[in-house]
Amino acid sequence: MKRILTTRPLRAAVATLFAGSMLATGVIDAGAAFARPQAGATAQTASVDLVNPLMGTDSSYELSYGNTYPAVAVPFGMNAWTPVTGKLGSGWGYTYDANKINGIKQTHQPSPWMNDYAALALMAMTGPLRVKQDERVSWYSHKAEESRPYSYKVYLADYDVTAEVAPTNRAAQFRFTFPKSDDAHILIDGQAGGSMVSVDPARRRITGYVRNNSGGVPANFHNWFVAEFDHDFTVTRTWDDNGQVTAAPTREGDHVGAVVSFRTAKGEQVSVKVASSFISAEQAARNLDAEIGRDGFEQTKAKAKTAWQREFDRIQVTDPDTENRRIFYSALYRMLQFPRTFHEVDAGGQTVHYSPYDGKVHAGPLYTDNGFWDTWRAVFPFFALMYPERDGEIMQGLVNTYKESGWLPEWASPGHRDVMIGSNSANLIADAYSAGVRGFDVNTLYEAMVKNATTSEGRPRDKKGKVVGAVGREGVEYYNRLGYVPYDVDINENAARTLEYATADFSLSRVAAALGKTEDARLYAGRAQNYRKLFDTESGWMRGRNQDGSWSTPFNPYKWGDAFTEGNSVHYSWSVMQDVQGLIDLMGGDTAFTDRLDSVFTTPPIFDDSYYGQVIHEIREMQIVDMGQYAHGNQPIQHMIYLYDWAGQPWKTQFHVRDVMRKLYSSAPDGYPGDEDNGQTSAWYVFSALGFYPVTPAVGQYAVGSPLFRSVRLAMPGGRTLTIEAQNNGPENVYIQSVRFNGKTHDKPWLSRDALKQGGNLRFVMGPTPNRNWGARKADAPFSMSAPQSPPQSAARSAAK
Repeated sequence: MKRILTTRPLRAAVATLFAGSMLATGVIDAGAAFARPQAGATAQTASVDLVNPLMGTDSSYELSYGNTYPAVAVPFGMNAWTPVTGKLGSGWGYTYDANKINGIKQTHQPSPWMNDYAALALMAMTGPLRVKQDERVSWYSHKAEESRPYSYKVYLADYDVTAEVAPTNRAAQFRFTFPKSDDAHILIDGQAGGSMVSVDPARRRITGYVRNNSGGVPANFHNWFVAEFDHDFTVTRTWDDNGQVTAAPTREGDHVGAVVSFRTAKGEQVSVKVASSFISAEQAARNLDAEIGRDGFEQTKAKAKTAWQREFDRIQVTDPDTENRRIFYSALYRMLQFPRTFHEVDAGGQTVHYSPYDGKVHAGPLYTDNGFWDTWRAVFPFFALMYPERDGEIMQGLVNTYKESGWLPEWASPGHRDVMIGSNSANLIADAYSAGVRGFDVNTLYEAMVKNATTSEGRPRDKKGKVVGAVGREGVEYYNRLGYVPYDVDINENAARTLEYATADFSLSRVAAALGKTEDARLYAGRAQNYRKLFDTESGWMRGRNQDGSWSTPFNPYKWGDAFTEGNSVHYSWSVMQDVQGLIDLMGGDTAFTDRLDSVFTTPPIFDDSYYGQVIHEIREMQIVDMGQYAHGNQPIQHMIYLYDWAGQPWKTQFHVRDVMRKLYSSAPDGYPGDEDNGQTSAWYVFSALGFYPVTPAVGQYAVGSPLFRSVRLAMPGGRTLTIEAQNNGPENVYIQSVRFNGKTHDKPWLSRDALKQGGNLRFVMGPTPNRNWGARKADAPFSMSAPQSPPQSAARSAAK
């Protein structure tokens, strides 16, 4: 996902470009290698040590099993560090099937499709100096690799060197263990795209900056760094754009680097403390002193481990199935990496940030590296439930983005990027506010949401002067006039845009109601019904529509792209999260609706790829898992399984949820069913494993699925504890027989967010066959705009206060 710009289909030339950037590598026994760092895990193993950061790394341009890399970071850290097996500048920096490493880099990459920015790499070696990436590589094996959220360790076989790294928020410590050598080297590679290095032997330091990026930055963008060594240098050198090494202490150019050398005894360890800043060289040094100071490597590593364990302790899982616990905590680790902190703490102790929007330094927080098209669905609802203070700070960061750029971000990396569609910032803002998240300027965010829904004029432009179409709402003037974005006005993915704008309008109406803006609430609630304009009664699917009201032709519900985004009509027709009952009515009632849901799994995985001109990886990932048209590897359909809860057949939700968890997820390097995407595919698993999922934004309800574990203990905000128990749970007992919440019978196929926040005991009784009575009453269905039990806007306003 994420490599399709919003204004044109994927071209074969782009495919060739990405494929050409990949490093051809060998193959290593994935099963044997993965098992090694996890061996001996028991029920008593610390949850942080159940995490496998290599989960999802067995991916390629052609096929995604996560498209992740082993990120060494702290939760929400500004920087992460990762080994590099691919070419510098390639989005696929680390792939599990590689057999050579050329460095460990500081990374901010949210996705291989977005690529990286502000990256620099360290590498150690012995013997003759080799600075170019393809010359300095070393063979390595997963058998001599230890990957943890809080540290990474690898044996560089060609040099008999062991390299280790442990992180802080904006810094890291390296430890290199050398053999006896008169020529031991550590180099810093500034990478292409603009860099500078300066060696100061007296202070044992290398300082400089890197400017590499993939877009979304102002002209004055720099990432300043400082690297401080604990050994004197015997030789210092730098190299230029051509890899020519000289004794010059300072070098500046497109791609420069520095190397310092030592004489080492066998087993001698050289430590390097590295920090960076988007503000200044002085701030980078300040970050180093504040976050590492005099700490040794083991202290930094222990602090990072504690930071992760503190978060994992908030959700304590008890279950005999260690593999499921591994998957759960590995997924939680992915969820808590994004969005990244982009702010720093200045000399006065104040929170400040360099703005990737206007190039200035401002007061206050800022977060980045997030695509809301993905993460509004489950990641941000998780933050609203479990991390309200952090969520409030992220929302205030959105306020700052709006003030500095005039628009809300939809895909930031680090600034506005022209990727994906929709107006999904509205959903996560509304969900946060309805959940009681505070600490941000909601009135400014409401103004920004209304601007998105009102005009497409004045949006940001990229360096080539092209409008960043992913910002705001492409085609909003058509949408507001006709009720949909037309197919025939040269706006691609128009049907998907219409459906997503309608959901965003629902979210906007909820915030308007909560703020007492009655007329606005009525206006946007009406527009939330615009999904009806695209429903074709003849085919029973959503369909592109021309400006004159006629249907686009020809129509093939299995055609990917075109009117839809990274999917087809079969996938997107369910994107009516705000009014599932309205969709049920359009499709002919409960039985017809559930039959149509069933058909997604029973229809063969046929497809039409003519829009793209090739089989993109999302298509292939749907095709190969033997689940019909169900494409869990991408986001638009991930909520679909839960829609049986609205139509009186919740046992089918229970079956499919457990089937997807069992079949499509594992803790192995091929453990995801497609792109992981900033925590969203992980968040689906985390919520589903708990037993419920947030389908509809801003209403405070979760559709019930099938809890995976025997017992889960959640430390809720405010000091309350929620215990979720599933009696008789196991691989065969996937069906809910009964539910009690705080001792009272609970027959509804949904749970209230407010009730869960209060804590208590949620007890499921599970069995091997469906209880077709539980949760099946129509009056007990979750919220829908068209359902008679839906609360009026006044009630919604009162509940949100």
